[in-house]
Amino acid sequence: MKQKVVLKVVMKCQKCRKESLKVAAKQDGVSFVGLEGQEKDKVVVIGDGVDAVKLTRELRKKVGYAEIISLAEQK
Repeated sequence: MKQKVVLKVVMKCQKCRKESLKVAAKQDGVSFVGLEGQEKDKVVVIGDGVDAVKLTRELRKKVGYAEIISLAEQK
């Protein structure tokens, strides 16, 4: 079952954006990682069995404040 997780992450610079994508890509089951939003402040992760809570915790440790905006099943 594929899931689409959208997280809002406080990213102040390009280095932060790069680090957040790297952290998200390392998670188990991830098949796609990207940035969304006008200010590129939303991280989109698509994959099988992605643990959204674990991902949010890792982003908070490495980048800054992060919160889950949506979690949906991908067809």
